[in-house]
Amino acid sequence: MSKYYLNYLDELESEAIYILREVWAQFQNPVILFSGGKDSILVAHLAKKAFYPAKIPFPFMHVDTGHNFPETIQFRDNIIKDLDAQLIVGSVQESIDDGRVAEEKGKNATRNALQITTLLDAIETNKVDCAIGGGRRDEEKARAKERFFSHRDDFGQWDPKNQRPELWNILNGKHFQGEHFRAFPISNWTEMDVWNYIKRENIAIPSLYFAHEREVVRRDGTWIPNSEFLILEEHEEVVTKKIRFRTLGDITITGGDESDADTLEKIAAEVAGMRNTERGNRSDDKRSESAMEDRKRQGYF
Repeated sequence: MSKYYLNYLDELESEAIYILREVWAQFQNPVILFSGGKDSILVAHLAKKAFYPAKIPFPFMHVDTGHNFPETIQFRDNIIKDLDAQLIVGSVQESIDDGRVAEEKGKNATRNALQITTLLDAIETNKVDCAIGGGRRDEEKARAKERFFSHRDDFGQWDPKNQRPELWNILNGKHFQGEHFRAFPISNWTEMDVWNYIKRENIAIPSLYFAHEREVVRRDGTWIPNSEFLILEEHEEVVTKKIRFRTLGDITITGGDESDADTLEKIAAEVAGMRNTERGNRSDDKRSESAMEDRKRQGYF
């Protein structure tokens, strides 16, 4: 890796740390939205640096759909223990049981959109005024519209046309009662930046990101993991393939790529040669051209 790129990673790190410290300075009750994916793990690592030698001064919040990869939940619990952090869990299953949301039916059913209600309920219950996420502008066109401080109204909704300017990185977190913000400290990072930084800092990540053998089914041009939640059609066959995942969502919607990348160096080299988007294997994003933006307007991450 070149000396210039090392300096560039330092610049991205400094920007993210500045934003995390601004969140702590401007808000009363912020949380880190934590999924157990590489981006939220990166945010946790940056928060640890931002406030060292003190502990991270805000809790972590996870929206548990009940359809997670088991490896993700185990990794979440381990990192929370290592950081000695508080974990707030919002349960989609409880939202279903309470009649707050209705379970989707059919072979392509997902709980992805159901997270919105659970998240907004958790934010209201815990009086959160800023939720820090690991969203990046290069992931998807709707996320490219985000500011570092993303305003949400008293219904938790996002209006991309009514966001505050951030000239010279002057951040404005003022809000009325009931409103809140989402903060995105790694907005300017690319997927390649994330992997190079993880490699440089030797940050632990779930085994799902490394190539490994797994039972999968070919569906909609990608390899969907076999699980208790997967409804198979007659023509579909479960096979064992060596795959890895570029992004982690529910086990029912996250597709994998055939790969031999079983080290951080190989992953970085593989990503450098890819031309499809990071979320291209997420079936929740294939439902329509504006799937992500529609969910974000309703209060999605």
